[in-house]
Amino acid sequence: MADKLTPEQRHTCMAHIRAVDTKPEMLVRKYLFAHGFRYRLHVKGLPGKPDIVLKKYRTVIMVNGCFWHGHDGCSHYRLPKTNTAFWREKIERNRRRDAKEAVVLRLLGWHVVRIWECELTPKRRNATLLNLEITLSRLLIKNYASAGESTTTQAAEPRVGYHGRKL
Repeated sequence: MADKLTPEQRHTCMAHIRAVDTKPEMLVRKYLFAHGFRYRLHVKGLPGKPDIVLKKYRTVIMVNGCFWHGHDGCSHYRLPKTNTAFWREKIERNRRRDAKEAVVLRLLGWHVVRIWECELTPKRRNATLLNLEITLSRLLIKNYASAGESTTTQAAEPRVGYHGRKL
């Protein structure tokens, strides 16, 4: 089937597709903020300028659109019937770039969490966001444990004041 839009109209439509502040990204951000997580957005100092950066957790969250990032087995990811070679190569480049950025981030000591657009549909949204919260909690515990800090304290430890005297 031929495109119903002229090339100029198609160009205008494609130019208006957002790269930041997408609906899936906003859903994740609102959930995190409402549950007490604080984050930075699109940190330029990290490879790929991740969507959400939680420094305390050493974690970056990538919220990916299923079409643009080629989510295999997803109903949102189907190659267009026109200009197929262009779209196949573009999406494959996106996949390679995503994989490379994830490797570099892990080498820098960051945890990488990827959330797909289809995981935020109304039926799956609550489960996905709850799993994200559980994952972040586990990563925080893991980070503190690996840093050599004790994750537990004894209630009966003697309290010591400024001059080393027991209180």
